[in-house]
Amino acid sequence: MTLYTVIPMETIWEGSLKEPELTADIQINGILMQVMPRQNNTAQIVRLLNCSLADYLNPAYAPGQIISYLPYLKNEAFD
Repeated sequence: MTLYTVIPMETIWEGSLKEPELTADIQINGILMQVMPRQNNTAQIVRLLNCSLADYLNPAYAPGQIISYLPYLKNEAFD
């Protein structure tokens, strides 16, 4: 593939080798979402993965919102 552009190649490839940020998939109130864990049991919403259409209009679940949650480890021996 040939790319013809007047934009410097450094600008085009900027960020392409950057490591992706750590994310987790959690479910809160029946909404499966992808979040970036933060400090003090909080997380920032990246995107909604599985929810009703009305939940997309709820500003509390908008990408970038900070939510609070308690992460837990699932132990398959007790399930």
